[in-house]
Amino acid sequence: MARGRGDAQDRGARAGGVIAALLAAATATAQAQTTTPAQAQAPEPAAAPTPSTPHATPPAPSFAFLTTPPLGLPPMPKPSGYTPTAAMFALGERLFFDPLLSRDRTVSCASCHPAATGFAHPDPLPKGIDGQLALRHAPALWNRGYGALQRWDGASPSLEAFVLEPIADAREMGFGVDAAIARLRADAHYGPAFAAAFDQPADAQGLQRALATYVRGIALGDAPYDRFLRGDADALTPQQRHGQWLFESKGGCWQCHTPPLFTDEGFHATGVGARDGALEPGRMAATGDAADRGRFKTPTLRGLRLTAPYMHDGSQRTLADVVDFYARGGAADVPLDPKMRALDLSPAERAALVAFLASL
Repeated sequence: MARGRGDAQDRGARAGGVIAALLAAATATAQAQTTTPAQAQAPEPAAAPTPSTPHATPPAPSFAFLTTPPLGLPPMPKPSGYTPTAAMFALGERLFFDPLLSRDRTVSCASCHPAATGFAHPDPLPKGIDGQLALRHAPALWNRGYGALQRWDGASPSLEAFVLEPIADAREMGFGVDAAIARLRADAHYGPAFAAAFDQPADAQGLQRALATYVRGIALGDAPYDRFLRGDADALTPQQRHGQWLFESKGGCWQCHTPPLFTDEGFHATGVGARDGALEPGRMAATGDAADRGRFKTPTLRGLRLTAPYMHDGSQRTLADVVDFYARGGAADVPLDPKMRALDLSPAERAALVAFLASL
């Protein structure tokens, strides 16, 4: 999502407040344990922490999240031009899991975005119709209702536009929206469902709005991080708190993965996917601006423990791999975002960052 200078300043101010709270908490803990000032600034993790985990099973998508988001998330923006309803959500859920929308009835939205793996695909490149591989990794759909531009390169201008694109994509569902609508109208079960949601037969707008309403209900918050900020001092282990301190200070991760959504909705060149000193087109493919070469959308960090592998090409298999990549400063010998820099992180610090990321 494009943001203005004022929004960037607001994000920095919010993150700064989180940093201040963390430093204050770290200092208080250190003083209670009679530690030195240096230890208070950067608390060392416990020798053998017991990891604090989010809910064992993330909450199922819910229409209620559109008006009452999970703990830690802001109010969800309302879509333009219509008001979502529970009937739209129910229809969208059914459509999301139905392979009827693909040419040969073998591929559904959930084929590339399975719920069991955080609505991301466990393979670097998911398979679509006829076993064809997608061009990019299928990312998690958590909290996409908060974003405007969709896809890794931001080519989709809205969630409504995004949800229809896979139907016509030759590598994904290989069908077409008009053909899908004709099939839906011929299906005896979908007639009543579209009538309940829109008081009319299936059409492209109804299909679009139903799917977008369901995806808006795929929301994730209420992590140990959120409970810690709410005042539960025991929500994070010492190791996770150390990782959070690194995330918000030494690592500078918050600059792109800005809380509470843990994404700035921007596009950055980190060098992922670079080959022989050349960056992939990235955002440039959508804008035509050479300055956007190699820039890809910042994904959310929510639910990371479920959504491996990582990056737009699925090239990082584990969270430890991701932390090591950024500690190196990204890929070498290619133009990178100014925020990218090598980090001097000890093994204990890297483990602490992984522990924090896995708790989100």
